[in-house]
Amino acid sequence: MDAQILPGQPMPVQEIDTKTDTRDILAHSRKHAEKAGYADWLIIDIDAHHVETASWSEIVTHIDDPVLRDQAKFYHAEKIGAPPYGLNGDLGLRYQDVGGRIPHQAGVSEAVDDKSVHRDVILSRRAMQAFALDYMVIFPTPMLFLGLHPQTYMEVVLCNAYNSWLCERVLPHDPGLKAMVVLPYNSPEEACKTVERFGDKQGVIGFSITSTRHKPVHANEYMRLYAMIEETGKPLGFHAGYHWQDPSLASCNSFLGMHALGFVWSNMVHMTNWVLNGIPERFPKLNSIWIESGLAWVPFLMQRLDEQFLMRQSEAPLLKRLPSEYMNTNCFYTSQPLEAGNMKAVECTFDMIKAETQLLFATDWPHFDFDSPRVIYDMPFLNEMQKRRILGLNAAELFGLEIKPHQRG
Repeated sequence: MDAQILPGQPMPVQEIDTKTDTRDILAHSRKHAEKAGYADWLIIDIDAHHVETASWSEIVTHIDDPVLRDQAKFYHAEKIGAPPYGLNGDLGLRYQDVGGRIPHQAGVSEAVDDKSVHRDVILSRRAMQAFALDYMVIFPTPMLFLGLHPQTYMEVVLCNAYNSWLCERVLPHDPGLKAMVVLPYNSPEEACKTVERFGDKQGVIGFSITSTRHKPVHANEYMRLYAMIEETGKPLGFHAGYHWQDPSLASCNSFLGMHALGFVWSNMVHMTNWVLNGIPERFPKLNSIWIESGLAWVPFLMQRLDEQFLMRQSEAPLLKRLPSEYMNTNCFYTSQPLEAGNMKAVECTFDMIKAETQLLFATDWPHFDFDSPRVIYDMPFLNEMQKRRILGLNAAELFGLEIKPHQRG
C-alpha cells in the first residue's frame, strides 16, 4: 500500500541508478497515457537508443575482415585496454549522466531474466510498453562519433558489423522494433554497398548518417548514394551529436553550453548545404529526417537562408523555391528535445515547419533529456488529429508502417 502523503509534505524522490527497471522509471508515462486516453493511439518513437557497447563483444564477431575480427575477439577476451574495440570518442567528457541527471543510459544494467531473445529486445519492449508505443526506431549511441574516426576504414568495418548484428540479433525478434541502418558516410562507395546489403533486411525502414562529421553533404561523390536511397523509397536521416573539440565549440567551458549548441550545429550546417545546393530539387522523392536537434533552430535557419537567398539567388541556381519551402516540404523533423519554455514560440515553430505533416515524435530514451508522448499530447494549441499525426500517423505514412482502422482517428 502506498504511503499517504500529507498536505504540505514533499513528494518522495524516486531513486534511479543504472540497475533500475525501465518500467519503474517510466511508470507515470503509461499511467498518463491510459488516463488521458491516448494509450490506444498509434504512437511511433522515431529516435530511441540502445547502448550498443554493452553488446560490443558480440558485435565485433560480425566484422567482415578476418584479421580485424580475430584481433577484436582477442582484445575483448584478454581485456586489453579499455573496451569497446575500435571505437573513437571522448569517453571522459560525456557528462550527460552526472549532476543529478537520470543515469540509466550509463550502464543499462537492469536485470533481464528472459533469455529467449537478446536483452536489447527485452529492454526495448519495456520502454515501448511504458510509453504506449506501437513502434520504436532504435539507434546506436557511442557510434554517433564514428564520423570523426581517424581511421576511415574503421567506420566501414564497425558500421557493417553493427548493422549485421542488429539485423540478426535484434530486429527480427519483435515486429515493433525498426532501424535506419548506419551508413559509413566518409566512404561513399562503401555507403552505397551498405544500402544494397542491408536495405531490404527485416525491420530496416531507412538509412542514417551520423551528423558529427565534416564531409560536405553536397559533394558530387554522394550523388549516386542519394539516387540509390531515393530508389528504395526509404528516407535518409541525419542524426545529430556533439563534438567538444570542434573549433567552433571548443571555447565553451561547460558541457551545458557545448551540448546545447553541438546537437544543433552539426545539423544546421548540413541542412544549409543540403538545401542551398539543391539536393531536394535533384532528388525530389528523397525524404530527409533531421534527428535529435530539437526544433528551435529551424525557424532561425529558415529566416536566415530566405533573407540571404533573396539577395544572392545566383549562388543557389538549382533552387526554384525559397529555402524555407524545401525545409517544410521535403524535410521531416523529430520532436526531441522539444524546447517548450515559450509556448508562443513553440506554436510559431510548429506553424513554420508545418508540424501537422512534417513533425515526427521521438523520445530519445534512455538519455537524460528524454521526452514522453505527453509533450505532444499536452500541447494546448494542437487539436486531436494534429496530435495523432505528430505522435504516429506522419511516421507511419513516411515509413510505410501499418495503421489499424481505430488508430486513424
